[in-house]
Amino acid sequence: MAEQFRVGELDPHYTGYFELFNQEKFYEAHDVLEHIWLKDKHGANGAFYKGLIQLAGAFVHLQKNRLQPSAALFKLAQTNLEKYPRWHESLDIREALHLIANWLGALELTEFTKNPLAGNERPKLILQMEK
Repeated sequence: MAEQFRVGELDPHYTGYFELFNQEKFYEAHDVLEHIWLKDKHGANGAFYKGLIQLAGAFVHLQKNRLQPSAALFKLAQTNLEKYPRWHESLDIREALHLIANWLGALELTEFTKNPLAGNERPKLILQMEK
């Protein structure tokens, strides 16, 4: 399945994560990235992949209207992604952290009484292939 997401030299599991995430198929995004995270759990990218998986998981919880578990996963994702430089694996980490802050802030602003996915805003993560 992952081969359909091949872009250049990047692992199709990695690029597939972004394709699926941007289609709001958050569980599938989590699942496809887990294939490479399991091989690198304790390696240089272990926390990076884990953070992206947690980010997708936060949106899975939002889809199921589980607002507090979603917030917990946003915080874990933030902690894992903060460990990396501004650009990592063709991803602007600052933009990913900004996305997390916005969605977490929306949850906290309403004190977990309103699901931000109910609005028109949709999360997007974009790879910058030239970086």
